[in-house]
Amino acid sequence: MRIIAELWGLDIKIVDAHIAIPQIVLHLVDPETFYENIELLPNKAREALEDLAVNDGLMPWSQFIRRYGEVREMGPGRRDREKPYLDPISPAETLWYQGLIGRTFFDQSTGAREYAYIPRDFYALLPFSDKTAPSTLGRNASRRESSHPLPTNDRILDHACTLLAALRTGLPEEGIASLSDQWVENSPTLFEVPLTNQTLQTILFTAGLLDKDGLPQSEAVRTFLEASRGEALSQLVSSYLNSPDFNELHLIPDLQPEGAWKNDPLQTRKEIFNFLSLIPVGTWWSLNEFIAGVREHHPDFQRPTGDYDSWFIRDIKTGKFLRGFEHWDKVEGALIRFTVTGLLYWLGIVDLAAPSVNAPIEAFRLSKWSDALLKGNNPKGMPEETDTILVTSEARLRVPRLTPRVARYQVARFCLWDGEDEEIYKYQITPESLQRARKQGLQTSHLLTILRSYTSTIPPTIVKALERWEERGTEARIEHHYVLRLSSPDILKELRSSRAVRFLGEPLGTTAIIVKPGAREKIIATLAEMGYLGEIDL
Repeated sequence: MRIIAELWGLDIKIVDAHIAIPQIVLHLVDPETFYENIELLPNKAREALEDLAVNDGLMPWSQFIRRYGEVREMGPGRRDREKPYLDPISPAETLWYQGLIGRTFFDQSTGAREYAYIPRDFYALLPFSDKTAPSTLGRNASRRESSHPLPTNDRILDHACTLLAALRTGLPEEGIASLSDQWVENSPTLFEVPLTNQTLQTILFTAGLLDKDGLPQSEAVRTFLEASRGEALSQLVSSYLNSPDFNELHLIPDLQPEGAWKNDPLQTRKEIFNFLSLIPVGTWWSLNEFIAGVREHHPDFQRPTGDYDSWFIRDIKTGKFLRGFEHWDKVEGALIRFTVTGLLYWLGIVDLAAPSVNAPIEAFRLSKWSDALLKGNNPKGMPEETDTILVTSEARLRVPRLTPRVARYQVARFCLWDGEDEEIYKYQITPESLQRARKQGLQTSHLLTILRSYTSTIPPTIVKALERWEERGTEARIEHHYVLRLSSPDILKELRSSRAVRFLGEPLGTTAIIVKPGAREKIIATLAEMGYLGEIDL
């Protein structure tokens, strides 16, 4: 109190605090005295006070001191010796010793948190206390930033069908991994954040379509695939929005969280959507300026305690840990970018835009589907699945993107995957694929039923072939073998009478015979022992 009285120029002798404090307070809240003192503040200290005022007189302590400097911790003895109030090291310390700000904990929805605050009596007197914080974060996108728009789409439903079928049929890991490569190739731009199998599997697990082992849940998958595209997309969005376990921070490319610390992805997601709700609907918004706005006004949206040191997050490219607020752009900024240009685009909530084809995304806007999806409703105007399957006489199937997903999922269980382009999924019927389906309890008659339901015509030869395979199995086979050719029938007879006979397969005439796998060198050695030199033609 002596320090405050001295700095405010009050001529009050403090002998008994109980008597002095009411006298000092009367002077501090006197408008004329208060305004005179405010006018004498250094510009930076006045700016800090105004910043607090436009944020309702309250700001997280960690955020406040990042902007306006430290307040040195020291006890009464050291304070009286060094007199830091005569030479404050920061705007925050100036306000602290003037008594214009306080520091305490307030209870919030995320728990108790330490804040810098302006005492209510002072807040009411401030000439700028009627100002408010900005209602939006960032600014409208420029014409350059939004010159190449990329409207959102519902392709995630098609990718989900492909992935579910691949997981159900037991496609090898390398085959699963190659799926997302094709999604990137068929994308309209080279996104900074491509849709990966890991992210899509996480979305499907969150929606209850995969079990803990990553395998499709039969009944849930059937319901999902039979639903309209609007219902299916709404299901994915709703499960994502409300999941406490979907952790975006663990899906960001180039970041690797390590250690036992925990974040709160659901609360973080809610904060991001609160920021997005301030943006005018249908307005292109600058992505970079939006991220900068969050950093300026709500930097701790993901870390309510302002702790930037205990989270161990490794930068995969450099191998270094990103600890400290100086790495905000690489963690928090990357999280916002991943959410907007990745998840929200794939889920139909935002449109994106770039300055040119294949340039980094620089703008976004809430899509025409966003209002319905964010309210848990089915978006209108989505395409219907009415296309039919084309079956060729070579046992190949071409399945258009808007064929009912449930039909494509079932067809895939009987066929080998043969890739995709932008609008067509390709499959082939083979004995191998039919045998795999049989092991899963599927009958070839079921495949014929599907084809008859979702194709205009089936080549009669395909129907005949499927029916014969069901009855007799494979009736033709192409195999890879090495053939031994000899110059005379006598050499072949001699070889078949030797110990090398166990390495020989079926004869192909009087001077040729099949060599069993792995036996080429043994045959050449045996012939040499018999006095005949041979060679292996690779």
